[in-house]
Amino acid sequence: MATTGSKTVTVPRNFRLLEELEEGQKGASDGTVSWGLEDDEDMTLTRWTGMIVGPTRTIYEHRIYSLKIDCGPRYPEIAPHVRFVSKINMNGVNNSNGIVDPKSISVLAKWQNSYSIKAVLTELRRQMMCKENGKLAQPPEGQSFNN
Repeated sequence: MATTGSKTVTVPRNFRLLEELEEGQKGASDGTVSWGLEDDEDMTLTRWTGMIVGPTRTIYEHRIYSLKIDCGPRYPEIAPHVRFVSKINMNGVNNSNGIVDPKSISVLAKWQNSYSIKAVLTELRRQMMCKENGKLAQPPEGQSFNN
């Protein structure tokens, strides 16, 4: 959504998601997070994958975490659904299925249509650096949730 004078302009969902796809393909981040379509043939731009590199000097260091992101028909007005594929023990992530609890992650809990997939991944990575997550034992590397 953009404001021009006194008018508010809503950017169509697919235009917005195409911008996010282009940003992800160009590697418009510092390399600690990345994202793209799960299937290049997905014309609805609904199913995405994400990747987070575990922050240095944390229990997540030297690990790469895969995620699935579902941008429903009302995205970006409604936050995406996010699920870890890689097993992880972290506050706000269901330890049996990897689903991220939107109430536990600030960017999802206080979702605004100006937020993006990159913002979600960056916030999850930031959560990995929080002291309360630093004490959680992690599952063996390379394991995935079964759904």
